[in-house]
Amino acid sequence: MEVDQNQGRHFVLIHGACHGAWCWYKVKPRLEAAGHRVTALDMAASGINRKQIHEVHSMHEYSQPLLKLMVALPPNEKVILVGHSLGGLNLAVAMDKFPEKVSVAVFLTAFMPDALHRPSYVLDQYVERTPNEAWLDTQFSPYGSSEKPQNSMFFGRQFISTKLYQLCPIEDLELVLALARPGSLFLEDLAELKKFSNEGYGSVTRVFIRCDEDKAITKEFQQWMIENSGGVKEVMNIKDADHMAMTSKPEELCACLLEVAYKYG
Repeated sequence: MEVDQNQGRHFVLIHGACHGAWCWYKVKPRLEAAGHRVTALDMAASGINRKQIHEVHSMHEYSQPLLKLMVALPPNEKVILVGHSLGGLNLAVAMDKFPEKVSVAVFLTAFMPDALHRPSYVLDQYVERTPNEAWLDTQFSPYGSSEKPQNSMFFGRQFISTKLYQLCPIEDLELVLALARPGSLFLEDLAELKKFSNEGYGSVTRVFIRCDEDKAITKEFQQWMIENSGGVKEVMNIKDADHMAMTSKPEELCACLLEVAYKYG
């Protein structure tokens, strides 16, 4: 019997910093209408997750909802992981720990680490290349202890409207202003972790989706990550997409994800 290659895949969608599962609201029903199972997760202290950011001290703690889902997957089930922005680091943590449970990992204009440097390397490079004034009205606040300092991050209205959502419908801007919560890049924690492994993270098929009008993670930095990481199976491009492709170009993003499912799922 011939199997329809578009049917029966399980997508797991991971949001970026200060966001939640709610940001996939245009993508999830489209993928489901195409016959796929879709799980959109809130990371710790995000969306409706009850934790507060000052209770989360590491990328591993932040990634717990994803790691719990990976543990609970039935034997032999593989998922398609999709990470947006900071969600690329959540993907890397899960890929490194459960490579056998991931058929393909999709980095949607997302931070994509390598297996040569410490896990904080791509974020260190991003911060180094981003002048302070580019953060506009983003608020950074210290938390944690003197032994394990942390910094929270909360995007301001100006940053959101001009760097993240500049091509999105006004309704989506209102949605994020109502639902955004403080997050963290977990730089201090990531700088202390061991490198992602070639046997784990490096063994999973990776696809990168570029957004050419992204003003938060520019197309130049996206390209640098692709070249730095190495081993990317395919690079796709969404024309006229800002940082939030799931809200500015949901149909085009879904077309990319359906193609990924067909090719690599």
